[in-house]
Amino acid sequence: MDCTRIIQKNTKNKLFTHQLFQNSGRILSFLFIFCSLIANAQSGPDFAILADKAFLKLYQNSDECISYTQGILVSDQDAEHKMMLQNIISQAYAMKGDYVQSVNIFAQHEDADQETGLSYFMQVFSDYNLADQYQNLGLYNQSKRIISHLLSDQRLLKSSDPALRITTAKLYQLQGLNSGINRDYPTALQNLDKSNQYLSELNEENAIIKMENRIFRSSYLLKQNKLVEYKTLINSVISDLEHQKSKPFLLGLAYENLSQYYFLEQDYATAIEKLETGLSLVENLPFNNLKIKIYESLSRNYYAVHNDAKYHQYNKLHNDLKAKTDSNSKEGIRYLVKLVETSQNKNIEFQKFILQKSSLYLIIILLLIVIGLLTYFLFIKSKNKDLKKQFDFFEKQISQKAQPVIVNKTQAITKDSGSTKISREKEDEILQKLEEFEKSDGYLNKNMSLSLLSSQMEVNTKYLSEVINNKEKNFNGYINKLRINHIVQLLRNDAAFLNYKVSYLAEYSGFSSHSAFTTVFKSVTGMSPNVYIQEISKTKVL
Repeated sequence: MDCTRIIQKNTKNKLFTHQLFQNSGRILSFLFIFCSLIANAQSGPDFAILADKAFLKLYQNSDECISYTQGILVSDQDAEHKMMLQNIISQAYAMKGDYVQSVNIFAQHEDADQETGLSYFMQVFSDYNLADQYQNLGLYNQSKRIISHLLSDQRLLKSSDPALRITTAKLYQLQGLNSGINRDYPTALQNLDKSNQYLSELNEENAIIKMENRIFRSSYLLKQNKLVEYKTLINSVISDLEHQKSKPFLLGLAYENLSQYYFLEQDYATAIEKLETGLSLVENLPFNNLKIKIYESLSRNYYAVHNDAKYHQYNKLHNDLKAKTDSNSKEGIRYLVKLVETSQNKNIEFQKFILQKSSLYLIIILLLIVIGLLTYFLFIKSKNKDLKKQFDFFEKQISQKAQPVIVNKTQAITKDSGSTKISREKEDEILQKLEEFEKSDGYLNKNMSLSLLSSQMEVNTKYLSEVINNKEKNFNGYINKLRINHIVQLLRNDAAFLNYKVSYLAEYSGFSSHSAFTTVFKSVTGMSPNVYIQEISKTKVL
């Protein structure tokens, strides 16, 4: 007899004793819960199959993945299931380069988290989602910090739960990518190895992550000039993917990866062939981020073989699509920062509400707890008053006009009455971070701005601006000088750059136009790029 008949039978059973009538509500509740558990147990394998198919579609067609997964999402009320499905949709939008919509989907499950209690899995997966969003938007330090915290949890690392294990594999993969971006390739490879340790042969999701790890591994082997090992690995990856014929994104990515090898070998014809093959797989699919990489590589290779028509064709495709995704990325960063701040505030309010509600029940039960809670609230109130006094003090200090003072070189510098005073320790900290930034090539990013750099360094924008102004006249002057110094070193040390056009050097070094590059170059070096290149060429001949 099914659950509906049992419930109907119990509701009709009003001829029984008065006590049975009183307990019928409890019986019905028990039966309802029992039926729900059975239903959930039956839906578990079904959901796993559907979710795995959705993850596979993520690498076949982003738009189809979004449509398919939203269909599952509408009919599934399980909180954990919803979170996993929303993550797939969010990733699909990110692969399209639509970071605003990706963050928007992420925001939906954040709102749901505030309304429901979080299981351990949901806490871990929610933090993984946030780290993934940071990584997609180029905020690698924030991503790395979250992942390091998660991977320090022994409960997570030792879990046998399949959902937690594959989440751990994804975390190690993200950490490997973060290490690779920082050019720490040995650590990147170690993280990919750890990721593989948490993968199995259970489903497509495990197989895809394992395949991604192989592609990333090959890239880092190439970076370390381990060419034999690289070639063996990337060829096996392409062979496996061509045999499967169901993952155009991964196969296109693998071909783009292989083209880099041929470019380094100066076999530009073969590099172009691999890139054209990879592009044919994704050209009509919405994998915009991958297409940007392929367009850029094609323009570089066609430039090397002096095919100007093809160079301009793919360079325009790259620039147009890159500008669109970069603009979307900036909006995504602003949206995510605002979302995280709002979420933190909501979480504080939610915790206060829970605490107050719990306190009310505890007051009824025990007088001693009432006294303890009153003491706690008085302490918090007193602490808030102290914090308010400190805040008002600093606000007053900031509002006052700073008077010019004479300082020595070891003190924090105040250039004018409108600038912000920085402690010596803070200035040293910012200078140290700027030194690390100058050792990287982050300043070659065309979209580098004061706000983006302050976000990456996690420092106050005003503080960063003042320290930079003490080094140079302004932020643009600082960045432009780094770019010119970088391209000057390449011209001195790499003879290939002496043959490139000035327009290419301008684009390579992060300038928006040929004229801007020429102007800044002359202001830094005292001569135009062409004259400088001629002088360097003469030196090489001598």
